[in-house]
Amino acid sequence: MRRSHGEVAPAVWRALETYRRAIPPEALGWYGSPDGDTLPLDDKGWEHIRQKILDRPSANACNVDLEEGASEAGGYNFEYRGRRLDAPLFAHDEDATSGVAFSFPTEYLLEHGPAHLRALALELARELPFSFGYASLAFVSPRGFWYAARHELIAPLSRYLGLDLYRLDETSRVIGTHARGAYWLTFLGQPLLGQLGGIEALRDKLSFPEVSHQPMEAERLLLTLGEWPDVIDTQKAPLVPHYRALAHLLEPFLYEERTGWFSLDKGNLRRWMRRLCQ
Repeated sequence: MRRSHGEVAPAVWRALETYRRAIPPEALGWYGSPDGDTLPLDDKGWEHIRQKILDRPSANACNVDLEEGASEAGGYNFEYRGRRLDAPLFAHDEDATSGVAFSFPTEYLLEHGPAHLRALALELARELPFSFGYASLAFVSPRGFWYAARHELIAPLSRYLGLDLYRLDETSRVIGTHARGAYWLTFLGQPLLGQLGGIEALRDKLSFPEVSHQPMEAERLLLTLGEWPDVIDTQKAPLVPHYRALAHLLEPFLYEERTGWFSLDKGNLRRWMRRLCQ
Protein backbone atom coordinates (compact mmCIF):
# COMPACT_ATOMS: atom_id res chain seq x y z
CA MET A 1 0.00 0.00 0.00
CA ARG A 2 1.68 3.17 -1.16
CA ARG A 3 0.03 5.04 1.73
CA SER A 4 1.20 6.34 5.09
CA HIS A 5 0.30 4.57 8.31
CA GLY A 6 -2.18 7.26 9.34
CA GLU A 7 -4.15 6.78 6.12
CA VAL A 8 -4.40 2.99 6.30
CA ALA A 9 -4.51 2.35 10.06
CA PRO A 10 -8.34 2.06 10.39
CA ALA A 11 -8.50 -0.31 7.39
CA VAL A 12 -5.64 -2.41 8.76
CA TRP A 13 -7.40 -2.68 12.13
CA ARG A 14 -10.68 -3.74 10.48
CA ALA A 15 -8.82 -6.33 8.41
CA LEU A 16 -7.08 -7.64 11.54
CA GLU A 17 -10.46 -8.00 13.26
CA THR A 18 -11.78 -9.91 10.23
CA TYR A 19 -8.75 -12.20 10.35
CA ARG A 20 -9.18 -12.71 14.09
CA ARG A 21 -12.84 -13.72 13.66
CA ALA A 22 -11.93 -16.22 10.93
CA ILE A 23 -9.24 -18.13 12.83
CA PRO A 24 -9.61 -20.30 15.95
CA PRO A 25 -9.92 -18.48 19.28
CA GLU A 26 -6.55 -17.84 20.87
CA ALA A 27 -4.78 -18.79 17.61
CA LEU A 28 -2.73 -15.63 17.98
CA GLY A 29 -1.08 -16.08 21.34
CA TRP A 30 1.90 -13.73 21.41
CA TYR A 31 2.96 -10.25 20.40
CA GLY A 32 6.20 -8.36 20.20
CA SER A 33 6.50 -5.71 22.91
CA PRO A 34 8.23 -2.35 22.38
CA ASP A 35 11.28 -3.49 24.32
CA GLY A 36 11.79 -6.55 22.12
CA ASP A 37 10.22 -9.18 24.38
CA THR A 38 7.52 -11.59 23.22
CA LEU A 39 4.51 -11.37 25.52
CA PRO A 40 1.23 -13.34 25.85
CA LEU A 41 -1.52 -11.78 23.74
CA ASP A 42 -4.22 -11.40 26.43
CA ASP A 43 -6.91 -8.71 26.67
CA LYS A 44 -4.34 -6.20 27.84
CA GLY A 45 -2.15 -7.10 24.90
CA TRP A 46 -5.00 -6.65 22.40
CA GLU A 47 -5.75 -3.21 23.83
CA HIS A 48 -2.08 -2.32 23.46
CA ILE A 49 -2.18 -3.42 19.81
CA ARG A 50 -5.39 -1.47 19.15
CA GLN A 51 -3.91 1.69 20.60
CA LYS A 52 -0.66 1.18 18.75
CA ILE A 53 -2.41 0.93 15.37
CA LEU A 54 -5.22 3.45 15.81
CA ASP A 55 -4.15 6.04 18.36
CA ARG A 56 -0.88 7.19 16.82
CA PRO A 57 -1.72 8.12 13.21
CA SER A 58 1.23 10.52 12.93
CA ALA A 59 3.82 7.98 14.11
CA ASN A 60 6.85 7.62 11.86
CA ALA A 61 6.43 3.85 11.97
CA CYS A 62 4.06 1.26 13.42
CA ASN A 63 5.37 -2.31 13.56
CA VAL A 64 3.07 -5.08 14.78
CA ASP A 65 3.91 -8.78 15.00
CA LEU A 66 1.32 -11.25 16.29
CA GLU A 67 2.24 -14.92 16.38
CA GLU A 68 0.70 -18.27 17.19
CA GLY A 69 3.69 -19.43 19.21
CA ALA A 70 6.46 -17.62 21.01
CA SER A 71 9.16 -19.49 19.09
CA GLU A 72 7.59 -21.74 16.43
CA ALA A 73 7.43 -21.02 12.72
CA GLY A 74 4.39 -21.21 10.51
CA GLY A 75 0.80 -21.35 11.71
CA TYR A 76 -1.16 -18.18 12.25
CA ASN A 77 0.76 -14.91 12.07
CA PHE A 78 -0.02 -11.25 11.46
CA GLU A 79 2.62 -8.74 10.42
CA TYR A 80 2.15 -5.03 9.79
CA ARG A 81 4.69 -2.45 8.76
CA GLY A 82 3.12 1.00 8.75
CA ARG A 83 5.26 3.94 7.66
CA ARG A 84 4.76 7.69 7.49
CA LEU A 85 6.02 8.25 3.99
CA ASP A 86 6.82 11.92 4.52
CA ALA A 87 8.94 11.21 7.60
CA PRO A 88 12.64 12.00 7.18
CA LEU A 89 13.49 8.30 7.15
CA PHE A 90 11.22 7.62 4.13
CA ALA A 91 10.52 11.00 2.53
CA HIS A 92 13.11 10.56 -0.23
CA ASP A 93 12.31 6.89 -0.84
CA GLU A 94 9.77 6.73 -3.64
CA ASP A 95 9.27 3.00 -3.15
CA ALA A 96 8.51 2.82 0.57
CA THR A 97 5.06 1.45 1.44
CA SER A 98 2.96 0.26 4.34
CA GLY A 99 2.56 -3.52 4.14
CA VAL A 100 0.56 -6.20 5.91
CA ALA A 101 0.62 -10.01 5.88
CA PHE A 102 -1.80 -12.64 7.22
CA SER A 103 -0.75 -16.28 7.33
CA PHE A 104 -2.57 -19.57 7.86
CA PRO A 105 -1.33 -23.13 8.41
CA THR A 106 -1.83 -25.54 5.51
CA GLU A 107 -4.38 -27.38 7.66
CA TYR A 108 -6.68 -24.35 7.48
CA LEU A 109 -6.75 -24.58 3.69
CA LEU A 110 -7.35 -28.33 3.74
CA GLU A 111 -10.10 -28.10 6.37
CA HIS A 112 -12.03 -25.19 4.91
CA GLY A 113 -11.20 -25.57 1.23
CA PRO A 114 -9.86 -23.09 -1.33
CA ALA A 115 -13.18 -21.33 -1.96
CA HIS A 116 -13.42 -20.35 1.71
CA LEU A 117 -9.84 -19.09 1.84
CA ARG A 118 -10.31 -17.16 -1.39
CA ALA A 119 -13.45 -15.49 -0.02
CA LEU A 120 -11.61 -14.60 3.18
CA ALA A 121 -8.64 -13.17 1.27
CA LEU A 122 -11.07 -11.11 -0.80
CA GLU A 123 -12.76 -9.81 2.35
CA LEU A 124 -9.39 -8.82 3.83
CA ALA A 125 -8.28 -7.18 0.60
CA ARG A 126 -11.46 -5.09 0.25
CA GLU A 127 -10.44 -3.19 3.38
CA LEU A 128 -6.98 -2.29 2.09
CA PRO A 129 -5.96 0.32 -0.53
CA PHE A 130 -3.42 -1.98 -2.15
CA SER A 131 -1.49 -1.56 -5.37
CA PHE A 132 -0.44 -5.21 -5.30
CA GLY A 133 -1.26 -8.19 -3.11
CA TYR A 134 -1.34 -11.95 -3.27
CA ALA A 135 -2.07 -15.28 -1.58
CA SER A 136 0.21 -18.26 -2.08
CA LEU A 137 1.52 -21.46 -0.63
CA ALA A 138 4.63 -20.39 1.25
CA PHE A 139 7.39 -21.08 3.70
CA VAL A 140 6.11 -18.99 6.61
CA SER A 141 8.37 -17.85 9.40
CA PRO A 142 7.46 -14.73 11.38
CA ARG A 143 9.64 -11.68 10.90
CA GLY A 144 11.86 -13.50 8.40
CA PHE A 145 13.29 -15.96 10.93
CA TRP A 146 13.81 -18.43 8.05
CA TYR A 147 16.88 -16.39 7.08
CA ALA A 148 19.21 -18.57 9.15
CA ALA A 149 18.12 -21.60 7.07
CA ARG A 150 18.11 -19.85 3.70
CA HIS A 151 20.70 -22.15 2.12
CA GLU A 152 18.63 -25.23 3.02
CA LEU A 153 15.59 -23.62 1.38
CA ILE A 154 17.21 -23.02 -2.00
CA ALA A 155 16.83 -26.64 -3.17
CA PRO A 156 13.07 -26.96 -2.55
CA LEU A 157 12.52 -23.48 -3.97
CA SER A 158 14.20 -24.48 -7.22
CA ARG A 159 11.88 -27.49 -7.53
CA TYR A 160 8.58 -26.10 -6.19
CA LEU A 161 8.16 -22.84 -8.07
CA GLY A 162 4.73 -22.18 -6.58
CA LEU A 163 6.09 -21.76 -3.06
CA ASP A 164 6.64 -18.25 -1.77
CA LEU A 165 9.34 -16.96 0.55
CA TYR A 166 8.97 -13.46 1.85
CA ARG A 167 10.32 -10.93 4.31
CA LEU A 168 7.65 -8.29 4.74
CA ASP A 169 9.76 -5.73 6.56
CA GLU A 170 12.27 -5.25 3.76
CA THR A 171 10.05 -5.97 0.77
CA SER A 172 7.41 -3.47 1.87
CA ARG A 173 10.08 -0.79 2.01
CA VAL A 174 11.13 -1.21 -1.61
CA ILE A 175 8.16 -2.57 -3.58
CA GLY A 176 6.44 0.79 -4.18
CA THR A 177 3.58 0.29 -6.65
CA HIS A 178 5.32 -2.58 -8.40
CA ALA A 179 4.45 -6.28 -8.51
CA ARG A 180 6.05 -9.20 -6.70
CA GLY A 181 5.10 -12.01 -9.08
CA ALA A 182 2.32 -14.32 -10.27
CA TYR A 183 0.44 -16.15 -7.52
CA TRP A 184 -2.66 -18.29 -6.98
CA LEU A 185 -4.54 -15.16 -5.90
CA THR A 186 -3.09 -12.01 -7.44
CA PHE A 187 -4.62 -8.68 -6.42
CA LEU A 188 -3.98 -5.74 -8.74
CA GLY A 189 -4.75 -2.16 -7.74
CA GLN A 190 -3.80 1.24 -9.07
CA PRO A 191 -1.61 2.36 -10.69
CA LEU A 192 -0.40 -1.16 -11.51
CA LEU A 193 -3.66 -2.37 -13.02
CA GLY A 194 -3.77 0.63 -15.33
CA GLN A 195 -0.17 0.07 -16.40
CA LEU A 196 -1.14 -3.48 -17.39
CA GLY A 197 -3.87 -2.14 -19.64
CA GLY A 198 -6.86 -2.47 -17.33
CA ILE A 199 -9.38 -5.21 -16.64
CA GLU A 200 -10.55 -5.85 -20.19
CA ALA A 201 -7.03 -6.05 -21.55
CA LEU A 202 -6.16 -8.67 -18.97
CA ARG A 203 -9.28 -10.66 -19.86
CA ASP A 204 -7.96 -10.90 -23.41
CA LYS A 205 -4.36 -11.66 -22.45
CA LEU A 206 -5.27 -14.20 -19.74
CA SER A 207 -8.12 -16.03 -21.43
CA PHE A 208 -7.32 -19.39 -19.85
CA PRO A 209 -10.18 -21.53 -18.51
CA GLU A 210 -8.28 -21.85 -15.20
CA VAL A 211 -8.14 -18.07 -14.67
CA SER A 212 -11.04 -16.14 -13.17
CA HIS A 213 -11.26 -12.34 -13.22
CA GLN A 214 -13.16 -10.62 -10.43
CA PRO A 215 -13.37 -6.82 -10.60
CA MET A 216 -13.28 -5.02 -7.25
CA GLU A 217 -14.33 -1.54 -6.25
CA ALA A 218 -11.89 1.36 -6.72
CA GLU A 219 -10.66 -0.01 -10.06
CA ARG A 220 -9.04 -3.13 -8.66
CA LEU A 221 -8.97 -6.75 -9.79
CA LEU A 222 -8.56 -10.21 -8.30
CA LEU A 223 -7.07 -12.88 -10.57
CA THR A 224 -7.48 -16.49 -9.43
CA LEU A 225 -5.17 -18.99 -11.12
CA GLY A 226 -7.06 -22.25 -10.65
CA GLU A 227 -9.32 -23.76 -8.01
CA TRP A 228 -6.41 -24.71 -5.71
CA PRO A 229 -3.00 -23.09 -5.26
CA ASP A 230 -0.39 -24.98 -7.26
CA VAL A 231 2.98 -25.89 -5.78
CA ILE A 232 4.30 -26.20 -9.38
CA ASP A 233 6.51 -29.26 -8.91
CA THR A 234 8.93 -29.08 -11.85
CA GLN A 235 9.86 -32.76 -11.48
CA LYS A 236 6.29 -33.90 -12.07
CA ALA A 237 4.87 -31.50 -14.64
CA PRO A 238 5.95 -28.58 -16.83
CA LEU A 239 5.30 -25.06 -15.68
CA VAL A 240 1.58 -24.33 -15.88
CA PRO A 241 0.92 -21.92 -18.77
CA HIS A 242 -1.48 -19.52 -17.01
CA TYR A 243 1.05 -18.86 -14.24
CA ARG A 244 3.74 -18.26 -16.84
CA ALA A 245 1.51 -15.95 -18.89
CA LEU A 246 0.75 -13.75 -15.87
CA ALA A 247 4.41 -13.78 -14.85
CA HIS A 248 5.42 -12.49 -18.29
CA LEU A 249 2.83 -9.71 -18.14
CA LEU A 250 4.08 -8.64 -14.71
CA GLU A 251 7.81 -8.96 -15.45
CA PRO A 252 8.30 -5.33 -16.63
CA PHE A 253 6.69 -4.17 -13.37
CA LEU A 254 8.55 -6.38 -10.89
CA TYR A 255 10.44 -4.49 -8.22
CA GLU A 256 14.13 -4.88 -7.51
CA GLU A 257 15.32 -5.88 -4.06
CA ARG A 258 17.90 -3.50 -2.65
CA THR A 259 19.05 -5.72 0.20
CA GLY A 260 20.76 -9.09 0.27
CA TRP A 261 18.22 -10.87 2.46
CA PHE A 262 18.10 -13.97 0.24
CA SER A 263 21.85 -14.34 -0.03
CA LEU A 264 24.88 -12.17 -0.44
CA ASP A 265 24.41 -12.56 -4.19
CA LYS A 266 21.44 -10.41 -5.21
CA GLY A 267 21.50 -12.16 -8.56
CA ASN A 268 20.14 -15.30 -6.87
CA LEU A 269 17.20 -13.33 -5.54
CA ARG A 270 16.54 -11.65 -8.89
CA ARG A 271 16.50 -15.02 -10.67
CA TRP A 272 14.19 -16.49 -8.04
CA MET A 273 11.79 -13.56 -8.26
CA ARG A 274 11.58 -14.19 -12.03
CA ARG A 275 11.48 -17.99 -11.82
CA LEU A 276 8.09 -18.21 -13.57
CA CYS A 277 9.26 -16.08 -16.48
CA GLN A 278 11.82 -18.61 -17.74
